[in-house]
Amino acid sequence: MFGRMIGTIFAALLLACQAAHADRIRDLSSVLGVRNNQLVGYGLVVGLDGTGDMTMQTPFTTQSITSMLQQMGVNMPASVTATLMLKNVAAVMVTANLPAFARPGQALDVTVSSIGNATSLKGGTLVLTPLKGADGQVYAMAQGNLLVGGVGASGGGSSVQVNHLDVGLISAGATVERAVPSPLGQGQYVNLELNSVDFTTASRVVDAINSHFLPGTAAALDGRMIRVKAPDNPDERVSFLGQLEDIEVDPARAAAKVIVNARTGSIVMNQSVRIENCAVAHGNLSVVVSSTPSVSQPGAFSQGQTTVTNQASINIKSEKGSLITLEGASLGDVVKALNAVGATPQDMLAILQAMKAAGTLKADLEII
Repeated sequence: MFGRMIGTIFAALLLACQAAHADRIRDLSSVLGVRNNQLVGYGLVVGLDGTGDMTMQTPFTTQSITSMLQQMGVNMPASVTATLMLKNVAAVMVTANLPAFARPGQALDVTVSSIGNATSLKGGTLVLTPLKGADGQVYAMAQGNLLVGGVGASGGGSSVQVNHLDVGLISAGATVERAVPSPLGQGQYVNLELNSVDFTTASRVVDAINSHFLPGTAAALDGRMIRVKAPDNPDERVSFLGQLEDIEVDPARAAAKVIVNARTGSIVMNQSVRIENCAVAHGNLSVVVSSTPSVSQPGAFSQGQTTVTNQASINIKSEKGSLITLEGASLGDVVKALNAVGATPQDMLAILQAMKAAGTLKADLEII
């Protein structure tokens, strides 16, 4: 009885582990045409407390102020424009993401970033700014008070700053004025695009869709694109896509890869990394060159000159490196083996490259 209970618990845990590896189609792919669109605009932030651009050093800020005032019916002579010294205005770039199916009147969050030499945007107000897409058309208008997360203070030649003061956020600061056409409701088919090219995963997604719906509903066009036959009625199509995205699929195991950041020394490996038996010798060689200045005095009545000479000494220090055998069949074994060598992250870069060249590292080595 007790043994049967243990077997039942083990089977339940095994099923739970198997289910934990399954991903939904919404996590593995996206519907072709359903995407965000980036918007960008150039504007002015006003109302700053003396922390704006130094207009003599940023002429584009002065030109923008002059153009804005002219649009409002205020004309200034060129001589006055050239001598403007405003410290409460800053030129900024405004960016936002236009989500799929956004309609006119919908509010968007915008990010405002200084492009001049303003020291802070805290307390500023963004003047009405058009946001354009890649096609040059205006899709939204932005305006509002900035929220800057940083804080700073200065006085007596000293200053302190916490976080960044030249970037601010306006929650719901833009209003959509134009919708982006979406091809989702057009045609007999919708296309799913996998997040990465994988023929095994594409085949499994097709099998899962055809098992959930009717056979022949889905077909793989290549290792990334899957064509799915959808209902023609828009209401039924939305419901169909909702069911489609919730279908669970067991994706193929990711390819073995090691990502190395040569600038920071960061190394990231996935669970598919394997190594074959190999031997690694690791040792550090340091060369220290020191120079000591000395003064050389000439003899009496020799008519010589006092000169400064350098006495250099060179010291070479080599740490003993032992030959260690690495035998790893899993990611944990690889990490333990590399730590056993005593290598720092920077040293591991050279070790991994040498192991890859020797053919013992069974993974793609990508250096970023």
